[in-house]
Amino acid sequence: MSARERSSTARVIPPARPRKLAKVPFVELADGRLQGVVSSGSDIARVYVSSVAVGTFAFACSTNNNRPCGGARGSFCKHIGALINEAVLQYGAERVARYLKVETADGEPSAQTLAADMSATRPPMGDTSAAAPVFSRFLRHLAYLELAPTTAPLPEMQWFPPTRAVA
Repeated sequence: MSARERSSTARVIPPARPRKLAKVPFVELADGRLQGVVSSGSDIARVYVSSVAVGTFAFACSTNNNRPCGGARGSFCKHIGALINEAVLQYGAERVARYLKVETADGEPSAQTLAADMSATRPPMGDTSAAAPVFSRFLRHLAYLELAPTTAPLPEMQWFPPTRAVA
């Protein structure tokens, strides 16, 4: 580890495994939820904002313009299943299970066992009010892709003051 990495106050954890971004371009463990953006399988212009709450596993899934998901009626829809799969690829099954407070049986958890264990509790439908901020963060991340490649610092990405002066 370089001196710069050791002196950083925020460690960047590499993904557990590489993942493709076509189906689930954005996934995060934040705000007491596993949440993210999932592409529609039938319409290229439609995406779903899906989430699963910590502890209760209350789930929500709606389109980017707040229309409810037709598959999320009483149980996890395919979008939430895809979100769980990608979260396990991004963060690792143990970290996702620990964050969501899923009680898993002995052995190595997987995306399928996490989804099954959460579904077995018969979770309620959650509130879709978090969809707008999640989608907004996703769009903000997309804006960085439009920037020209550079090694110069981005002012809005400089959260911490410099630790030493440059001569």
